[in-house]
Amino acid sequence: MASSEDLGQFEEFARAGSPRLFRTALLLCGDWHLAEDLVQTALGKAYASWHRVRRADNPEAYVRTMLMRSFISHTRLRRSTERPVSAVPEGTAMDSDAALRVTLLAALAELPVRERAVVILRYWEDRSVAETARELGLSQGSVRNRSARGLSRLRKLIGGEHASYSPH
Repeated sequence: MASSEDLGQFEEFARAGSPRLFRTALLLCGDWHLAEDLVQTALGKAYASWHRVRRADNPEAYVRTMLMRSFISHTRLRRSTERPVSAVPEGTAMDSDAALRVTLLAALAELPVRERAVVILRYWEDRSVAETARELGLSQGSVRNRSARGLSRLRKLIGGEHASYSPH
């Protein structure tokens, strides 16, 4: 990074885009701390190559792609599946929307990594097939295929009264 103007532009970008990046990261991994780490990694990479990022047609999509790729790389690490806990949490009474949300997040965590990324971008982030394909480096046909498979798996995993739930 060369000038204070560049630094100012990056700081403004990071301040405005961090909440959306964090939400996407949290949906992907389901772990607050890992989501923070993924956002920091993506922003660090964006800072290091800000001259290239700021010239992109959509800098936010460029950095979101960095985030997605960081997450996919993280899941390849053997330790990424470890979830130590000291005690099993007790269940609590929840209303149906909260229960559905918890069930949906648990089901999302069961999807294969790329399917999860496609489903989150397409239906949670409301991205088009073309945008999702571009961000994940997949063909549009692959995005459609993974979307259909992912939604089908989610319906099976959710089961019960929520099995017919459709995001649109």
